[in-house]
Amino acid sequence: MHEAKQPRQKMREKELHVLLAVVAAVFVVFLAAPMVLLLAKSFQTGDGSLSFASYLAVFQKFDFLESIGNSLKVSACAGLVAVLLAFLLAYTVNCTNLPKGLKKAIILLTQLPMLLPTITYGFAILYSFGRTGLITRMLGGKPLFDIYGFNGLLIGYVIYTLPTAFLLIHNSFQFVDKKFMIVSRVMGDSKLSTFLRTIVRPLAGTICVAFVQSFFLSFTDYGIPTSIGGQYNVIAMELFNQMLGSVPDFNKGAVVAVVMLIPSIVSIVVMAVIERYNIRYSKVTPIEIPRGRLRDTLCGVGSIVALVAVLQVFVIILIVPFVQMWPYQPNFTLDHIKNLFTSPDLNSVFFNSLFVSALTAVFGCLLSYAAALITARSHLPKAARRGVDAVSSIVNTVPGMVLGIGFLFAFTGGPLQSTFAILVICNIVHYFATPYQMMKDSLSKMNASWETTARLMGDNWLKTIARIVTPNAAPTILQVFGYYFVNAMVTISAVVFLTGPYTMVMTTKISSLQHLGKFDDIFALSLLILVTNLVVKGIVALITHKRKAKAEQPGRNNQQPNVMKERATNAV
Repeated sequence: MHEAKQPRQKMREKELHVLLAVVAAVFVVFLAAPMVLLLAKSFQTGDGSLSFASYLAVFQKFDFLESIGNSLKVSACAGLVAVLLAFLLAYTVNCTNLPKGLKKAIILLTQLPMLLPTITYGFAILYSFGRTGLITRMLGGKPLFDIYGFNGLLIGYVIYTLPTAFLLIHNSFQFVDKKFMIVSRVMGDSKLSTFLRTIVRPLAGTICVAFVQSFFLSFTDYGIPTSIGGQYNVIAMELFNQMLGSVPDFNKGAVVAVVMLIPSIVSIVVMAVIERYNIRYSKVTPIEIPRGRLRDTLCGVGSIVALVAVLQVFVIILIVPFVQMWPYQPNFTLDHIKNLFTSPDLNSVFFNSLFVSALTAVFGCLLSYAAALITARSHLPKAARRGVDAVSSIVNTVPGMVLGIGFLFAFTGGPLQSTFAILVICNIVHYFATPYQMMKDSLSKMNASWETTARLMGDNWLKTIARIVTPNAAPTILQVFGYYFVNAMVTISAVVFLTGPYTMVMTTKISSLQHLGKFDDIFALSLLILVTNLVVKGIVALITHKRKAKAEQPGRNNQQPNVMKERATNAV
């Protein structure tokens, strides 16, 4: 028995080592190498020698220092506003007695901006608050404020980062034991003291993390500044101009990219430190939320107003594609929609996006699943498992634009240049952290003895993973698929430097249409992106719901025990 067990154990270890080697190779070639080349490029001069000349040239420019200051200011303001709104929405969902339907609507609508590319936000804001914007016309025709520069960026960044901040705070509410709200009131604390001690204090760490994450996303975004930044220079536009401006300078561009990495790394370190101070109760007591009519009314109205203020910007996307010429010829037409599907140019970028997003989702699922198996379902050395976790953290620190430039330096002149493959690989690496964590959490919660039991019944490791582990992980795999697909559809920062004439996707096409003034096509493409992502999210939700309903049927409570029971019976 022992002799038979040893070969199977060795085979399992061999298979896991192969997985580890594949994952390691992917990140060495497509993360470490591009970042090393980027760093080296920042120290190179025109003749190939190494020096600090490029750094000195960049830091001596007032425009560059101004762009850093502007980015820090607007990102900090956007992070503060986004966190305040996110906390209000999360508190409304978790700590009020409002109808469940309204709470569910708040959760879904708050995430809606994630289904659109950030470059669209700027055009939507312009067509809403500009001189001839929809909201401006509704309010009498006089602009409320100058939409270009700080004001426009602030609105765009808040819309962009609100979903992330909300999800962080909302998820953390699940670990807050609300019984202490009642205990605090019984002990004679004031409502304000109860609120601060039992809600704000346990969530203080998460609130800080949400702010840092919102700051990081705003600081590194390219889509919003390119559409509505105006003369308000930020570091993302400084980087783009150095790389693809009228007079490109790759060495100086590399310097700007390295500088952009610094706040990103600091942000992640700060988040890791703050996370230690989170208060999470080991057991959460389910209780009925105390009645509070005034609280519910204020939170409900406040949440609705906040969502209307955020989402009304996107109403214009539903209008412009269906009118002749906004705002001068507002008569209804389907010409723009017809042009979307009859124009070979627009058709090609749509199918390019579908192709890239689908491949990103499929191979992204495989990579994140393989990495999660290494850390959550193996007995490989701790160093190997911690290494995978470290890679995930590192990926989270690299802005999309910086990764794209690294890929540009690493693969220009090679077989991957301007191919769909490089777009897919860049997307997979860029968005790896969250899918990996989702898969790891899912696999970690499964019974640790499944592989051992299956091995005793004669199955090898691969068969066990395919027949037992994977079916139980299917809901998470579907969620990861949807996450990768949606993000690949809306990304622009990571791929703006990598697309070619025949591999252009919808987001980069929108960027090029901006310079031609074809805003009708821009909004038509944006609407198509939104509809496509809604369809994919809907399909994922439907399949997940059906699998859950099937699993809850009598006699089918858990797929794995049934499989194991069947195999045990056959063995006897």
